[in-house]
Amino acid sequence: MDAWTLAAHLVALVAPAWGMAALLATALTLRGHGGSAPGWRRWGRHVLWLALPGSAVLVAGLVLTGADGRIVTYAALVGVLGSVAAWRAGR
Repeated sequence: MDAWTLAAHLVALVAPAWGMAALLATALTLRGHGGSAPGWRRWGRHVLWLALPGSAVLVAGLVLTGADGRIVTYAALVGVLGSVAAWRAGR
């Protein structure tokens, strides 16, 4: 497998985590959470705080189940990102 194919597979693996992180970060930023930094900076911080653990969940799901895209992995992703978003919102 060449480097471009490997990179494409890696991007496809973590894309759900980054997509959900972007949506949740938008909601958190619009609700005014994240301090007094400019909106784009708050949004970027929220994305990183959400996408990195989400990516770890997807990689762990691949390792533990032996396949990408299992429902249990996506359920864990929703649980982890929801928990992190609630923590970021101060709830």
